[in-house]
Amino acid sequence: MSKKILITGADGFIGSHLTELLLENKFEVKAFCFYNSNGSWGWLDTVPNKIKDNIEVFLGDIRDYQSVRESMIGCDYVFHLASLISIPYSYLAASSYIQTNIQGTLNVVQAATELGIERVIHTSTSETYGTAQFVPINEKHPLVGQSPYSASKIGADQLALSYWHSFKTPISIIRPFNTYGPRQSCRAVIPTIITQICKGKEKIHLGALTPTRDFNFVIDTCNAYLSILKSEKTIGKVINSASNFEISIGKTAQLIAQIMNSDIQIISDEKRFRPKNSEVNRLYGDNTLLKEITDWEPNYPGLDGFKRGLKITIDWFSNKENLKYFKKNIYMI
Repeated sequence: MSKKILITGADGFIGSHLTELLLENKFEVKAFCFYNSNGSWGWLDTVPNKIKDNIEVFLGDIRDYQSVRESMIGCDYVFHLASLISIPYSYLAASSYIQTNIQGTLNVVQAATELGIERVIHTSTSETYGTAQFVPINEKHPLVGQSPYSASKIGADQLALSYWHSFKTPISIIRPFNTYGPRQSCRAVIPTIITQICKGKEKIHLGALTPTRDFNFVIDTCNAYLSILKSEKTIGKVINSASNFEISIGKTAQLIAQIMNSDIQIISDEKRFRPKNSEVNRLYGDNTLLKEITDWEPNYPGLDGFKRGLKITIDWFSNKENLKYFKKNIYMI
């Protein structure tokens, strides 16, 4: 019999892609989507009918324990992705990040413990490391909360691990570095660049240009989730999902413009800057542990893989049917 997986945040960018991957791998999927009055399933509304027809959707609120517990009944595994993730918004609404990211995680691990869920894969973020103190960043790197968002995720990660130490709840933590691809919000830098060029702008407004990032195509990130689930060696561990490749924001913009055959001028817009001591200036991840204890290998590694992933992403955003989902004239936080 196939195993049933609950995905919290299935309506989001990574969650919707993960839903598709798990269905392809013959899992049953229950998609936990954020409750709303019009019954929207987020990005799952846009996937083919053959995908939608095979999803059990549960509308709830990750901050509500009863909702979370009810959604888990009958499930074997839980992938916990539901989270507030925008760093700029976390400066304005820090308490909502505590409620969603920390209280939400507590609800997940508490319900999983009570119900005897076989595996919980909790989602962290490379932002928990702050600016690299050494590279490549491995899982032993110190944790530094340089934004309310990253601080909330550090708290959530430690809470999840505490349930492994205290109750032997079978928890693994995946720590993805900067994931990109189709459906990503325009608050992220790659969609921001692509959509401005698609609109015909020659002056592209960005924040700081010198910080580096370790970009990972969304399919590689989703495959990392699946590989972590399949390996018993991942239980009780924090595991980076990274490409072992770094590139600056400025060079990323130039690379996108080159692929899109566009001549651009990059404007470093002060309103897009993080507070001085909040900016993470360097992220460059080490994926050695993930490779050692699972069967995972990136399909889009290095500069060549980054170019291939960008081409797929650009093609998706360049489609007018997809571009209509985004407000291109507003700086999204």
